[in-house]
Amino acid sequence: MQQPSGPSYEFFKDILPPPRYVNTDFRFYPIVLSAPHAKVKARLISNGSGVNLRAGPRSWLEPGTPVVFRVGPDEFRFGDILNRLHHPTLADGYLPIVEVRYEHGVDASKYLPVPGKTIQTAHPQFGFEHMPNVYSVEAFASTDEELASYGVVFAKFSLTAGSNGMITAYCEPRPNKFTNGFIVDADGQGLMWIEKTWDMARGGAHAKIGTNKFATIAIATKPFPANTLKALLSSGKFNYDAQRKQCAETWNRLLARGMKAEVPEPTVNNAWRTLVLQDISIILDEKMNYSAGNQYQKMYAAESTDSALPLFSWGQEEEMRRVFDGIMNVNDERLPHHFAGHKLNDVISYYWQTRDIAFINQKRHLWQKYLDSIMNGRTGEHGLLPKENYCTDIEEPCYSLTANAICWAALRDMVPILEDLGDKEQATKVATFAADFKQKILAAVDENLHRETTPPFIPMGLYSTEGIHDPIYNTRIGGYWDLISGYVISSRIFVGTEKETWLPTYYQEHGGLLMGLTRSGTPNHTFWTGQHRTNPLYGMRYIVDCLRRDDVDRALVSFYGMLAHGLTRNTFIGAEGCSVQPLDYGGRFFYCPPNTSANGQWLAVLRNILVQEWDVNEDGRPDTLRLAFGTPKRWLEDGKVINVERAPTAFGPVSYEVESHLNNGRVVATIDLPSRNKADKVLFRARLPDGWHVTSASSANTKLEPDATGVVDLTAFSGKQTVVFDVARN
Repeated sequence: MQQPSGPSYEFFKDILPPPRYVNTDFRFYPIVLSAPHAKVKARLISNGSGVNLRAGPRSWLEPGTPVVFRVGPDEFRFGDILNRLHHPTLADGYLPIVEVRYEHGVDASKYLPVPGKTIQTAHPQFGFEHMPNVYSVEAFASTDEELASYGVVFAKFSLTAGSNGMITAYCEPRPNKFTNGFIVDADGQGLMWIEKTWDMARGGAHAKIGTNKFATIAIATKPFPANTLKALLSSGKFNYDAQRKQCAETWNRLLARGMKAEVPEPTVNNAWRTLVLQDISIILDEKMNYSAGNQYQKMYAAESTDSALPLFSWGQEEEMRRVFDGIMNVNDERLPHHFAGHKLNDVISYYWQTRDIAFINQKRHLWQKYLDSIMNGRTGEHGLLPKENYCTDIEEPCYSLTANAICWAALRDMVPILEDLGDKEQATKVATFAADFKQKILAAVDENLHRETTPPFIPMGLYSTEGIHDPIYNTRIGGYWDLISGYVISSRIFVGTEKETWLPTYYQEHGGLLMGLTRSGTPNHTFWTGQHRTNPLYGMRYIVDCLRRDDVDRALVSFYGMLAHGLTRNTFIGAEGCSVQPLDYGGRFFYCPPNTSANGQWLAVLRNILVQEWDVNEDGRPDTLRLAFGTPKRWLEDGKVINVERAPTAFGPVSYEVESHLNNGRVVATIDLPSRNKADKVLFRARLPDGWHVTSASSANTKLEPDATGVVDLTAFSGKQTVVFDVARN
């Protein structure tokens, strides 16, 4: 935060090596390859060693046909030596078309450093007397409807440097036969199509490759039936270039449906596009699953909400409608009201962004029962909801502050929606109930506070044995307190009271954060290597609340901390948890990637950096739109541009472009204000680099009054406006 112009990706990037390893036999993290919403999903191992390789541990699923890739005449497994391996990259920086490069093919002695010589390789600190062959595998999932039903992965092998390479692909288990252009299993089912450049020998496919000589294959994750092979071969569908083009067009078309953002950091632009596409690829039919290919390939009300709503806020409304019923129908009897509150929040978020009262009415049979369960559920002592589990993994019943706060917030926010539905009677009843409920919750918090800490400690288990967690990460339950207390922050139940900043301040001052990411260091934990870990996806609510309170630099610490160390390098894959201590110079362990909620965390933060809407009046109805409020100061260095198009808000879509001409003494913003609904307040900020300030501003010959942080009030304006900020050096 003390760096010139605040936090940056470059500051965090090299503090630790990135997440890279998983608790599987293939060790390097997997990359899900799938057509949108497909039932059959494949996995490419990120070191290029193969597709659908067996994982081993019970926490992982086995998707289908394993195919191992080997290089050179010695058939060494692709990617096995770390200092010869490059991080995978994505086509155009974001498309799910993955390339992995690996160096092999010279005598081992040639890898010794040569004094005075440095050749650009995976690790430039080593010089090589002779450049090795640099093998490349590019892989993607077919988006052709028929091939996608079998989870077909196309792969192309070539050399990016060197000559006379050899590639080998083995379907496991061996031996296999070759017929009709396919490697088949004992039942004649097609496992892998190979083109004519390949030869079959010893149960595997072998091909000679070069810098201009390619070899392609198509792997069926779910084997092709034996009686379809001839028809498939004659269909012309195994043209690599045509399939690659179709794949790129499919994913770009999905991106084009939603919000677009172009900022002056290519890594950020690539990350948001990749994360949107990742979450769409992990959706299975109509299920917004937590992950794919492991034990988290299922839904949870809170986590699936935290995956779906950020996708929705990026304009992917069709995806939200696709998964809406699934989220409404997932249940857990251990956490009934925790789930109920999150489901109502989905209804609330959908309504304000779309104002689609017909859809909300149509789905009332799904959500009304959760509203009723809260209204009829306060049968516990102290005017609270009955006891339920502390959280999913802590099966200790208590009066849960998180469940009570989430449910109270849902009631507050449902009142204006019920009014818009024309249900005035229920709206009045819910409003009265919510007011009383809030007082009971606040009274219970007061009775359970631990004032011997600074700030006072607020337990999540009310009227329980939960004590102070200091440092937070020192016990298992402390780690979970760190993860779930964000639900209370986002409920805004303490807004306007002295307690409003107690929870976030306690995070910050008692070990709850590392590089802005929520911690979960729990001794003797059964998962994830290493005592100290982060669970970054659960920090979303804390970070967004930092932005609500205009604590921008703290939010940016989390934003860049996540980009550097909660996501993989280049491919931007996150997980539920990640170790802090590196395994080696190449990377750290993380648990069961990918993770849609980890993706959602970062997408939600970037969305709120660019566009925010708030219910400042705390009456359940959004009233304030804030634009460009959280942008990093470096984004408005001279000559840089921020562009946002079709960002959905509670007031309708908004677009803006900001061009920095600091050296000419101005910053120019063109803003297309939302027209569907009128906001009570519209604010725009020019957040300048350190050393600069806004001296004046105007729009359409109207003088504006910027504040000390570069904020102007545009409430009186409508339509498309140009705001000119006059700027000067401090």
